Amino acid sequence: MIAATLAATVLGMPAAALAQTAKEVELEKRVAELEKMVQQLVAEKGAKPAAAAPAAAPAATAAAAAPAKPAAAPIQGVSITPNAAPNTTFLLTGFVKADALWTNTSDGELADNSVGRDFYVPSTIPIGSPAADEGTDLNAHVKQSRVNFGTDTILADGNKLSTRFEIDFFGSVTGDQRISNTYAPVLRHAYVTWHEWLVGQTWSNFMDVATLPEAVDFIGTTDGTTFVRQPQVRYTKGGFSMSAENRETTLLPYSTAGVAGARIVSDDGMYPDLTARYAWKGKWGHFAVAGLLRELTHETSTIDDATWSGALSLSGKFNFGKDDLRWMALYGNLGRYVALNFATDAVLDANGNLDAVDGYAGFIAYRHMWTDKLRSTVSYALESYDYDSILGNSTANASSDSWTVNIFYSPIPKLDVGAEYRHASAERENGDDGDLDRVQLTTKYSF
Repeated sequence: MIAATLAATVLGMPAAALAQTAKEVELEKRVAELEKMVQQLVAEKGAKPAAAAPAAAPAATAAAAAPAKPAAAPIQGVSITPNAAPNTTFLLTGFVKADALWTNTSDGELADNSVGRDFYVPSTIPIGSPAADEGTDLNAHVKQSRVNFGTDTILADGNKLSTRFEIDFFGSVTGDQRISNTYAPVLRHAYVTWHEWLVGQTWSNFMDVATLPEAVDFIGTTDGTTFVRQPQVRYTKGGFSMSAENRETTLLPYSTAGVAGARIVSDDGMYPDLTARYAWKGKWGHFAVAGLLRELTHETSTIDDATWSGALSLSGKFNFGKDDLRWMALYGNLGRYVALNFATDAVLDANGNLDAVDGYAGFIAYRHMWTDKLRSTVSYALESYDYDSILGNSTANASSDSWTVNIFYSPIPKLDVGAEYRHASAERENGDDGDLDRVQLTTKYSF
């Protein structure tokens, strides 16, 4: 401060002005030093180290000596669904099922090639030959294994168009049990749905599929349930549905000898079978009522007759916690729609006229869940028909019934191991009858 005052006195400048000048000089000096430092940093960053340059050449040489491998060609170079519409998804489901059946009949033996050896068919129970009983027979097969393929396409308007195609292996024998045990696939379902419409082959609208109880057998309560798949056009709106379905008539000819003649299958007639159905659904289960109206027709060079007939179905499933009760009651001209055509649709009387065969059928089944993995079903089914004495005291099928009890265990999801016992009986118009007892084991894996 003394020096500044002295300098100011000597130079004739005020002390404050001299102090300001010193600050400016100091600031300019610092700015110059900073600029020099920045220039040095830039120069150092931009410079290439002398030792680094030669190292780049070997890397380039190595790259040139070992060019990169080209990408592997795809396994499938084009779409496997070239005809699919945009926004289409595909599904593949089904199951593998292996069955072993031990069967004993009281009045004779099931024929070696009988479908009744593969699953329960009431009309195949041997009747009237108790001396022909040959003991218990074992049959094993995987014919019930099933494959279902489908598509779902979302259309431009947001609606969905779907198709389903399903097969199993209850078809013609292409091998035998001696060597290959091979069997031809059989078409079960093939249909398309759009909006409320279904066109193609599937379950009859007269059938309530949701009431079928869990069974080791292919069907289960066969005596008392509808079971028909056929081509149709169906309209569904909410709980209501109606359909026009493929027609067919089965007949028994009149006989005076007490022996029913060979069945006649008539494909005559122009009108489809008509059905209507309404179902109520809720957390409690469901209840359905259905009606069937159809024309029975037979035309030959000497016979030309037709008659209209109908049938009614009531069915349901009621939930009781994890348990459920399933049932069905049927009345009217049931014929080929019930019990795998145990009774015919009509009888040809002595004058060549068709008389519809009426009857009743039904079943009840209760399923109990012992645990989440263990469950059982007990069921009883029956059917009975009135031939109005046209074929009285004949060998025509008059009635059948059966009861079953089973148990299923599912150690892991989708895998079911089950066992079932069945006792069944069938009777003819003349009073002859026969019994069937069967134990069936199964293993089924769904995918």
